[in-house]
Amino acid sequence: MIININERSIEGTNFIHEEVNGSHLISFHFRVKSGQDYHDTTTLLYKNDFEVKVPEKDLSFQAVIKQYSTSAVNLYEENAVGDYFLELIEKKAGK
Repeated sequence: MIININERSIEGTNFIHEEVNGSHLISFHFRVKSGQDYHDTTTLLYKNDFEVKVPEKDLSFQAVIKQYSTSAVNLYEENAVGDYFLELIEKKAGK
């Protein structure tokens, strides 16, 4: 499933959407390759202020990271691929 975060498309697997206390919560896994993909992903996640769109589920909301994790792969090594897990929660108005 395609998840768009700040206009960057990510191919996610194991996608879950829930409503928690009136806020959207999504979680999914995705793969990151060493090199430019790794750089772009870390730069994106560092911002922690996201416009999320999931066209297949007709979802669109502002979010922050609730939880994320990565595999222990060294993504500075050429041709390495890491597994990421990302959980995003909708920001409440005024926060």
